[in-house]
Amino acid sequence: MVKAMNVVLASIVIVNFNGKEYLEKCLTSLKRQTYPNFEVIFVDNNSTDGSCDFIEQNFNDFVRLIKNPINHGFAKANNIGLRIANGKYIVVLNNDTLVDELWLENLIKAAELSKDIGMCASKIYLAQEQGIIDSTGINIYPDGIAKQRGWLEKDSKQYDDKNDVLLPSGCAALYRKEMLDQIGLFDEMFFAYCEDTDLGLRGRLAGWRCVFVPEAKVYHFYSGFWKKHLLRKIFFIERNRILLVYKNFSAGLIVTSYYYYLVRLAYHFIGVLFKKGVVSQYMTNVSLLAILITIIKAHFDAYRHLPQILRKRKKLDNSRGVEASLNQVLKKYAVKVGEITLR
Repeated sequence: MVKAMNVVLASIVIVNFNGKEYLEKCLTSLKRQTYPNFEVIFVDNNSTDGSCDFIEQNFNDFVRLIKNPINHGFAKANNIGLRIANGKYIVVLNNDTLVDELWLENLIKAAELSKDIGMCASKIYLAQEQGIIDSTGINIYPDGIAKQRGWLEKDSKQYDDKNDVLLPSGCAALYRKEMLDQIGLFDEMFFAYCEDTDLGLRGRLAGWRCVFVPEAKVYHFYSGFWKKHLLRKIFFIERNRILLVYKNFSAGLIVTSYYYYLVRLAYHFIGVLFKKGVVSQYMTNVSLLAILITIIKAHFDAYRHLPQILRKRKKLDNSRGVEASLNQVLKKYAVKVGEITLR
């Protein structure tokens, strides 16, 4: 049990859309937490698979159930939960996860070490592959694309130092409420993908730290929803990458992001030629032409939303005069283009 620490309230927010098959494992693992003081807010995005009935029949006394009339997407649904959360710390958790019994306790212990820690990253494994890492935090390539640190690597404790990392993965991330009150919540324009990168980057640029907590272990099953909607996933990743850059990067970094984007495209095409990397994997389900058309649509939609993004940018205290600090951040947490494209 928790010793020698303040037993502050933590709020766990889970967004669900047709994830009934994962809920028993996820919520049962939360019931086994050694940390004694937390609430669970379960936000359902108009599921049609009986998820809400399952919650009401099996976990009604454990979670606070919010039923959305439509699918609001990951960002807005999380915000609905965040706005009613009462905790000093707010933890967002994917519905298709199982957490170690010490998970929450270790996150809270890490966050309580210093008042400038605004975020904590969990150690996330692929549940179906023993000892294979899904994420130990997020890094960013200079064109705005995010990369999970350690993704698909065999865990040999190579990431177990308790160092600062750039950002936490929204799959299982702790946020200090004080930080969220200062910088705002998830950007609902993003709908899904990159919203955790945008939030974390805003936190870092506002002076908050993010620490990796290797003892906070999570096992991620992956719901498979986006595999069935691959082109939609590609659309949101590419569109939101552009929105992220224009919202958070300085003018100089926006310009150079186009160079890095062209380099990444070139590597993707190399990967296609040699049947390596993410695009080659995508092509087992969709054609290259469909991918290219989707990317073009994503660019058009992103630039259509630029006026709104630029208005948001003006409201951010950290959106001006951050070129030097952001350059330092991107250099420190640099991602090589081959890691994004050819693995």
